[in-house]
Amino acid sequence: MSGLPREVLKWLQSLDLSWQIKCPKWDFSNGYLLAEIFSWYFPQDIEMHNYNTGDSLFSKQLNWMVLKLFIKRSKLDIPNEYIEATLHCKEGGAVLLMERVYQILTNRKIRKVVPEYDIDFTDKPYQQRLPMHARTTVAMSLKNNLRLTELLADTNNILAQEKAQIIINNHIERRKQERKEAPDRFNVMATLGECSVRQPPPVKLASDTRTTSNISVKMGVNQDTKQKIEKAPGENAIREPTVQFKEVKVKQMDRKGQVK
Repeated sequence: MSGLPREVLKWLQSLDLSWQIKCPKWDFSNGYLLAEIFSWYFPQDIEMHNYNTGDSLFSKQLNWMVLKLFIKRSKLDIPNEYIEATLHCKEGGAVLLMERVYQILTNRKIRKVVPEYDIDFTDKPYQQRLPMHARTTVAMSLKNNLRLTELLADTNNILAQEKAQIIINNHIERRKQERKEAPDRFNVMATLGECSVRQPPPVKLASDTRTTSNISVKMGVNQDTKQKIEKAPGENAIREPTVQFKEVKVKQMDRKGQVK
């Protein structure tokens, strides 16, 4: 009965259902118990002889088809994702479904101590609580998170491949995160870039005369080279012209064409 809140558990025990709930993921998958719960609150709309207790996919689909019609007709706010996850025994699907049904039928709120995580109906929260050596491989992740009933209910191979690829990608991302958290366990070697020495960038020369003179004295620079350094471009220095032009005097002519 783990996974269900305490108030939901007490509420289910007070309804005197047909059989005791031991594992919500399997007990609510065929929809019979949910129909029995609705029969307590809607006795005129729910007739239990329309539902069967079989565990086959065909029996489950028949029960949930009738329940979906009742939910739509009664305008109950129950997401279809919760129903599909409960039908295919996905992790957390039955718990979320019963919490929503409890809130709708009793008009009460559930107090949760543990904060809610992203709902993806996988065993990710359970795997995060396990040590690294006990976590599943990619083959086991496919087995746990992709049910056979999902493949039988929907014969679209492309959709099945997309679901499998999403599970594989999530497993790869989780393994990458584990390598970052414990590199010694996976014998992760440092890359060439991480092993190389990182030198700080060179310090720019100051533009004042003192710094330039100190550098010239230490490096043995003569006076001419020192002046070139002080007047080097890029240091806000004014460059003197190196080419000199001779001024040419032009004589003017009068109206008669004679030079003045």
